[in-house]
Amino acid sequence: MSAANKVLNITPTSLELQVAQALVDLEAHSPDLKADLRPLQFHAVKEVDITGGKKAIIIMVPVPSLSLFHKVQTRLTRELEKKFSDHHVIFLAQRRILPKPGRRARQTQKRPRSRTLTVVHDKILEDLVYPTEIVGKRVKYLVGGSKIQKILLDSKESSSVDYKLETFQSVYKKLTGKQVVFEIPNEAF
Repeated sequence: MSAANKVLNITPTSLELQVAQALVDLEAHSPDLKADLRPLQFHAVKEVDITGGKKAIIIMVPVPSLSLFHKVQTRLTRELEKKFSDHHVIFLAQRRILPKPGRRARQTQKRPRSRTLTVVHDKILEDLVYPTEIVGKRVKYLVGGSKIQKILLDSKESSSVDYKLETFQSVYKKLTGKQVVFEIPNEAF
């Protein structure tokens, strides 16, 4: 399979082609991953700047194939981070938010709950921290009317995620516009 076939976009960018080529190379050079990597395709790749001079590569995958990516995500992330030094690699599902139907909407079908803004933002949060689980959420309201959401992550897989917490904050802020702080608690509650 060629690199252009890995990208579902009609006109792929150079970054998308680089990521696709890295996936094809991994498929060719690692026989244990070959069967898992062959059906994988992605929609788009975005690059986000993070504090400290680092960058994050966000790979947007189709929602139905997200479970296939989850099978190999930890190893695939590690291998892609080796190929793209000074970049953190994150896999997110390409979800769509449908607008709230107004009075004059000709829509005869009700908007599915999975297409609402709240659910899509929650799913982005889950995809962002995938190997770990979210064990708690807190909202802190500030004096100016803004709020900060504190996300508590499971401490079992803390070694695989603790270096990416700032990346998660920057990516979530870029995608949703919401302020979030990620923490890993010392003990379970």
